[in-house]
Amino acid sequence: MNMHQAVDLSDSYQFGDEENGLGAGTVHEARLKAKAKRRLRKNSSRDSGRGDSLSDNGDAVRSAAPPTSPKGRVLDRRSRLGKGRGLPKKGGAGGKGVWGTPGEVYDEEEVDVRDPNYDEDQESCVYETVVLPLDEEAFTKTVTPIVQEYFEHGDANEVAELLGELNLSSMRSDVPLLAVSLALESKASHRELTSRLLSWLCGRVLTRSDIENAFHKLLRELPDLVLDTPTAPQLVGQFIARAVTDQILTKNYIEGYKGRVDCEHARAALDRAAVLLKMSREAGLRIDNLWGSGGGQRPVNQLIKEVNLLLQEYVLSGDTVEAERCLRELEVPHFHHEFVYEAIVMVLESKGDKTLQMILKLLKSLFDSSVITVDQMRRGYERVYMDIVDINIDVPCAYSILEHFVDKSFSTGVIDAKLRDLCPCRGRKRFVSEGDGGRLKPESY
Repeated sequence: MNMHQAVDLSDSYQFGDEENGLGAGTVHEARLKAKAKRRLRKNSSRDSGRGDSLSDNGDAVRSAAPPTSPKGRVLDRRSRLGKGRGLPKKGGAGGKGVWGTPGEVYDEEEVDVRDPNYDEDQESCVYETVVLPLDEEAFTKTVTPIVQEYFEHGDANEVAELLGELNLSSMRSDVPLLAVSLALESKASHRELTSRLLSWLCGRVLTRSDIENAFHKLLRELPDLVLDTPTAPQLVGQFIARAVTDQILTKNYIEGYKGRVDCEHARAALDRAAVLLKMSREAGLRIDNLWGSGGGQRPVNQLIKEVNLLLQEYVLSGDTVEAERCLRELEVPHFHHEFVYEAIVMVLESKGDKTLQMILKLLKSLFDSSVITVDQMRRGYERVYMDIVDINIDVPCAYSILEHFVDKSFSTGVIDAKLRDLCPCRGRKRFVSEGDGGRLKPESY
């Protein structure tokens, strides 16, 4: 077929229309309409929001819309095949390595017994979490922070829960050993917490045999513990006596060591425990309160009694160092304003210059050593200022004594000028001879 024949075939429709009475202009117009329709149908998904339409004569009319960038067309996820409703592929969950939309649940796979790959051991499996046992190094790194945090919050139940999550296995007896070793280097309130912890763990996480084995190891390690804590034998003896009282050690525990101990430190610890238990039976010594309790755990009335006792002992002895040590052992830095308050009240009630000088010396020493802070000192003085009206009922000359004591405190540097100026002063009572001309006021006045 040559070119002339191809041209004839392409124009056959036109020639046929001409034969039917249609003009060349009508055929050209129909082609333009068909071309415009094809263009709109092809770009319908991409340009559906641009307002394309056909005019009355079939021409495409585009409303005013900002042109899109070629980059936007490249990143367009809609189909360019001219098919579909213009929605994203796979409901927006398409892409490499994506199996569906988030949260889509597929049907569970049913196991077929006749499947060649069927394994009956994989059906109805129950998986358990396996916790590896701790070695000595991992035990120290894990349990030491737990005990140290317990010294801060004092919640033995939390310690029991944390230890229950560990696979202690053969290292259960090392828990009391580590706790007591840390308490030996700490203060009395932490030793009291340690005794309570051992009593709480026994029967929950530990057994009596674990506690006994821990104290066996503790007595063997006393020669090394003495190097860091010289009073370790006496403290371990107190721990043993407290454990026997709390019934986590048997009463025959100390008797089993008679004649079998060669270490002098272990003998000292066992003798200390035996003496305390004997005093408990015969003299009624309360071993359950052997260590005392921390300041934050004591009632306020008990703290006030101990503060008053401390001040009375200081007035009798005059030992400032001993008074400072006793105040530190109370472990109530937030309650030192009560100490300042009681000390000033003692000065007001004594009415003597000796007590005033001793209390002033004590406050000066505690303030210089930063045992009592500026804030606690200020609060103590302010409390006296507020209660001076009630104090004056019992001590008539309280105003003058307080003013004299405040001046002395300012001169020694215990308080500043601002706190001194806040000291209340009572106006002097005027008599009849002062300014009244000797005339008595009428009774109706």
